[in-house]
Amino acid sequence: METIQEKILVSDSIGEISLETYMLASPRLVMTLAHGAGAGMQHRFMASLSKALAEVNVATVRFNFPYMENGKKRPDVPAVAEKTIGAVLQHAASKYPEIPLFAAGKSFGGRMTSQFLSKQQFDRVRGVIFYGFPLHPAGTPAITRAEHLSNVKLPMLFLQGTKDTLAENSLIESVCSKLQTATLDKIEGADHGFMISRKERIDILVDRTVQWIESRFQLLG
Repeated sequence: METIQEKILVSDSIGEISLETYMLASPRLVMTLAHGAGAGMQHRFMASLSKALAEVNVATVRFNFPYMENGKKRPDVPAVAEKTIGAVLQHAASKYPEIPLFAAGKSFGGRMTSQFLSKQQFDRVRGVIFYGFPLHPAGTPAITRAEHLSNVKLPMLFLQGTKDTLAENSLIESVCSKLQTATLDKIEGADHGFMISRKERIDILVDRTVQWIESRFQLLG
């Protein structure tokens, strides 16, 4: 496995961001992987997930949103975050033109990815994977954050813990049931960080990701 560290320009006004790619000798696919609101691309969850995906022949492109790149705590406004997603997808598509491309994200990163793809057609992207879609703030059940998902025409996998306080079970079930391209895969006992009995279950996430990609796209068998 080769670790490639780069910087790319999002725009003149936004500036550069850092990327880290885990590239394999013969990957079956490459996946962009956007971080959550509270931690950057080097967070333990992000790094562990990328390494575990590499073990099943999935290359990943992790990156920082501009606010994280610049050491700020407040997440970027959607317009900036979505433009960043677009820049990273374009970079990955251009650099790895022969490899099937998927877009994924943890929490905030997944939501910004789907918001971008709900507005912009990006033909190279085959599917979207959410590692915990943040449907609503904790303690404030709502579905307004999901309104854009009906405009995403790509296959979508929602990996959701049954104890996720940012996605009440009945609400995420209702949202996904109305989306023709969505698959909801619930992980029993997991919270928003995919902790089960105080253990982070990256292994389950990777297994379910592989199962979906193989069953839907026949790429990892």
